[in-house]
Amino acid sequence: MSASTWTMVVGGVAGMVLAAFGAGMLVTGRAPDATTRAFRTVRDAGCYHLLFGVGLALIVFGTAWGGGLVTLLTTVVAIALVAVAVVRFRPRGHRDRFAGNGRHGGRGNG
Repeated sequence: MSASTWTMVVGGVAGMVLAAFGAGMLVTGRAPDATTRAFRTVRDAGCYHLLFGVGLALIVFGTAWGGGLVTLLTTVVAIALVAVAVVRFRPRGHRDRFAGNGRHGGRGNG
């Protein structure tokens, strides 16, 4: 196998694992502690991972099918999915976690 084939296999597996992880969070309503802290809700975390995983898998499968139009269409759909994930379901930022206490996460304290 060539390096590009292995890269596509690893990318496809990573996309499917991310999608399964996100779907698992959506089905069970539970997430690991680190993931729960990073997102506003478990639903946001599940949707974020699911959309990213499906987007990555689409890129890989669209490239593997090798048709110019198929690759283009799957890439456009994948970019749209990732854009929705980033805009709607993104993890909480630094400001979201410290919004209520008037400090900036300990920066400038010494």
